[in-house]
Amino acid sequence: MTEKIVFIPGVGEVLMKKSARAKRVNIKVAPFKGVQVSVPQRVTFANAEKLVLQKKDWLLKHLPKMEQMEDKLTEFTPQTQYRTFNHELVFIAQEDTELRAKANQTELQIIYPPNTDFHSLDTQHFIRHCIIETYRREAKFFLPQRVKELATAHQFKYRSVHIKNAKTRWGSCSYDNKINLNLHLMRVPEHLRDYVILHELCHTVVKNHSKAFWDLLDKVSGDARGLDKELNDWQIEVF
Repeated sequence: MTEKIVFIPGVGEVLMKKSARAKRVNIKVAPFKGVQVSVPQRVTFANAEKLVLQKKDWLLKHLPKMEQMEDKLTEFTPQTQYRTFNHELVFIAQEDTELRAKANQTELQIIYPPNTDFHSLDTQHFIRHCIIETYRREAKFFLPQRVKELATAHQFKYRSVHIKNAKTRWGSCSYDNKINLNLHLMRVPEHLRDYVILHELCHTVVKNHSKAFWDLLDKVSGDARGLDKELNDWQIEVF
């Protein structure tokens, strides 16, 4: 058996899966996926369930947060109006086809058979995956160019720019000045996108968040603390 579903009072169904990569029992709470547990091959489901029960208070604390996030997420249907940075989401009903996607320069097309259940998790996951990959392509085209422009304007030097789909961080800068930027920056307003880029460029000069760093960031951004506070209103995984 590679997976097992157990019911825990107060928590509900918990999906436990055997994982060859897991080194320890890992418990995760995710929107629309619920509680999922990665179980190392050497650990029995019974022992993993005991650990989940020990973490019940932690789960009861985090499940309401997950439900709040679910309420904020868009349910994508043919009636949904949604636009990425430069692609319009378009739904096209078509006979004799599977659910699939196609993108051109201006549209992300979701092509679906008439009997598609848009309330199903599989359908929503597919559409979200397509949207995220569209943001990724847009980010790879736009963000490196914008980093170059801002670095030139403020005389920063960096090695490279990489686009990531990080869960918690908008960006990062390595010790050797390689900059990582989150593809979800394509969702935020331009001034906040520039703020994150400037934040990471400042780390090419100051590697910590000392007063010297914030003074430099304030100098190049105009209002570092205010922009940072505004950015905190955006949640990376909520769209």
